[in-house]
Amino acid sequence: MPLDPEVAALLDRQKSLPPRSCLDVAATREMMRRSAVLAGDPPTLPRVEDMRLPGGVAARQYWPSAGEGQPAVVYFHGGRFFSGDLESHDTLCRLLTIASSCRVVAVDYRLAPEHRFPAAVEDACRAVEWAAQLGVPLAVAGDSAGANLAAVAAQTHRNAGLRCQVLIYPMIDAACGFPSYTGYAEGYGPGASDMKRGWSEYLPPASDLCDPLASPLYARDLAGLAPSFLLTAEYDTLRDEGEAYARRLMEAGNTVQVRRYLGAIHGFFTMPGALRIAREALDDVVVFLRFRMGT
Repeated sequence: MPLDPEVAALLDRQKSLPPRSCLDVAATREMMRRSAVLAGDPPTLPRVEDMRLPGGVAARQYWPSAGEGQPAVVYFHGGRFFSGDLESHDTLCRLLTIASSCRVVAVDYRLAPEHRFPAAVEDACRAVEWAAQLGVPLAVAGDSAGANLAAVAAQTHRNAGLRCQVLIYPMIDAACGFPSYTGYAEGYGPGASDMKRGWSEYLPPASDLCDPLASPLYARDLAGLAPSFLLTAEYDTLRDEGEAYARRLMEAGNTVQVRRYLGAIHGFFTMPGALRIAREALDDVVVFLRFRMGT
C-alpha cells in the first residue's frame, strides 16, 4: 500500500530539517522534545505527580480520576535508548490515561551514552517491581526502544501478575538483520542508520547482540508471558523484527494480537495530533487495555 497521505505530507515537510544522523546527542534529544507537538494539545488531568521510584528512577504518574484504585500501566518512552523523556511523551501518556481509564506511570529511565546497557533495563525492572506492589491490575507498554524495555520487563517479571503488554514497533534486535532494514533504510523517517546508531550508543563495545536483556527477540523461553498487543508500521525498518517476535510469542503458546498499520512509518503512534492513523492505533491500544485491565 502507498504511504498514508498524511504521513507522506509530514515526511515532505520534514525534508527541510537536518538529517537525524548528523545531530549530536543533545540536538537529538531537543528534536525529540520539539516533536512532542505532533501529539496535539495536552489534556488536563485531575492529578499528575512527578516522583522518584526506588533506586532514584524518575517517573511521572497520571491519574484518570480521583482515588487510588485504578489499574496501572507502566510506560517506557521511545527514543533509540539515547533520547526521549517525560516531556517528549507527556501528551501521549495523558491521552492514554484518559481513554483507558488506567493510571499511567511514565518511567524516565537512564539514557545512553551516559548510562549504557544494562542501566535502562535495571530501571525498567525496578519500576515494574515497584508497580507490582500497588495491588492493582498491572500492564507494561512502550514504543520503539521503550517497547524493548517493556518486553524485557515482561520476560523478567513473568510471575508478577501482569495482565498484558503493549509493544509499539519494538526495537528488539541489536543484530539489525531483517529485510525491512534494507527495504526501508531511508526516506521513511527514522531509518536503518538511525536505529544502528541507537544500538551503538546503547550497547558497550563487544556486547553480545543476542543477549536477551538487550535483544528480547532472542530469549530462549517465551512461555507464560502476559497477553500482548504488538503494533508494527508498514514502512518501518523495525517492522520485520517486531512481527518475528509476535510469531515467537504465539509459537510459545502466548495470546498475541498483532497488527501492521499500512502506510505508516516508525514513530507514527506518538503523532495523534497530526495523523489519523495514529489516532486509530491509539484507539486500538485503548480497546485492548480496557479489555485486559477490566476498565
